[in-house]
Amino acid sequence: MITIETFSLAFPHKICFENFSTTVEDGERITVIGKNGSGKSTFLKMIAETNANVGYVPQMIEDFNTLSGGERFNRALSRVLYTHPNTLLLDEPTNHLDTANRKSLLRMLKDYDGTLIIATHDEEILRKIVDKIWHIEGGKIHTFYGKYDDYMAKVRIQRESIIQEMETLNTQKKSMHEALMKEQERIAKSKASGKKKVANRKWTKSVGDLKAMKAEKSQGSKLKSIDAKKQELVEQLENLKLPEIIVPKFSISVQDIGRKMLVSIRQASVAYGDVVILKNINLSLMAGERIAIEGNNGSGKTTLIKAILNHPSLIKTGNWDAIPPEQIGYLDQFYSTLDPQKTALQIIPDRKLLSRFLFRKNEEVNNKVQNMSGGEKARLSLALIAFHTPKLLVLDEITNNIDRETREHVTQILKEYPGAMIVIAHNRQFLDDIAVNKYYTV
Repeated sequence: MITIETFSLAFPHKICFENFSTTVEDGERITVIGKNGSGKSTFLKMIAETNANVGYVPQMIEDFNTLSGGERFNRALSRVLYTHPNTLLLDEPTNHLDTANRKSLLRMLKDYDGTLIIATHDEEILRKIVDKIWHIEGGKIHTFYGKYDDYMAKVRIQRESIIQEMETLNTQKKSMHEALMKEQERIAKSKASGKKKVANRKWTKSVGDLKAMKAEKSQGSKLKSIDAKKQELVEQLENLKLPEIIVPKFSISVQDIGRKMLVSIRQASVAYGDVVILKNINLSLMAGERIAIEGNNGSGKTTLIKAILNHPSLIKTGNWDAIPPEQIGYLDQFYSTLDPQKTALQIIPDRKLLSRFLFRKNEEVNNKVQNMSGGEKARLSLALIAFHTPKLLVLDEITNNIDRETREHVTQILKEYPGAMIVIAHNRQFLDDIAVNKYYTV
């Protein structure tokens, strides 16, 4: 059993949650959900540092750095399971897994008889594995007992209830405003009448003014009360609303790129030293095309990308023709192109462009990359692509480590991107959404 008492988590630029207390019973199956940057990973790490017999596999695995993301996860999970933990903590476990490894993990989770606490955006895990939800939002952790679909139904009902209440308040405010206008007309007439009565010494001047002031104050107080309630509802709705739309503007257009061949590889191979990783490579990419590279974990997909980018550690044979590296943009799942010590404003000195990618507040544009969530890093990486738009964009598992809202943002931006794309991703729906039109299997 794990007991958590009045636990709070805050960073210099935000409060994630405050005063969370709970008891985790043996055998419970819990998921931690919330937007990127809400504190899920740190929360899991803190639980992992308790004295309980806990096995913890983080989202970013530093060991086994010569292996693919999926292979790293499998090694790390195997190492943890070898210790026979009674509590297993997993942070986004399906991010790097191909179809076969994903099925294997889901089978293992179903059969695991200890306590499970999983931070994930994966809807299959949410629907099939867990039956208790910790949702981090609005500076609190909300607990829900039941299945994910039931929880989402509850959220939809809350959203509809809030919208209905706001509509009622709008009607009340309109009626109140009309009543106030009538009251002001009546007060104006009353004042005119009062002046006559004051002149005729039937009222003192203060009595007439007091009647007018009391009437205006009463109506004004009611309007303020409605506005305060509306603001409260707006804040509640903020956590339930659909993602804000990003409409990017890129520094080059389709016409600037033209219709030429960008990459052509024929009868080629790639090796690390004497070890051949890939052979019989034949691949072509025209301007405007969007291709996906598919294959199992460890099959060499990322190696192929590195070869196209002319990585110095690789030995290539055959015919390799590609546009210069400076005309190629590269985004990987770790956002390695961003300097962790720089702020958003230092990387992109254009506040208007940053605002378009939802970096608006001073604390957002002045936040260092090392303190950003995965979603914020994804948006900043894509903002950089808009700032200096390449003719070819290479994406290596870009949808890993991001929540559903950020995935929608990424999809919106990539739909508008004018150049060609090479994409590594296991999510076929995402590939369809960004209009990938050719597939290569390693």
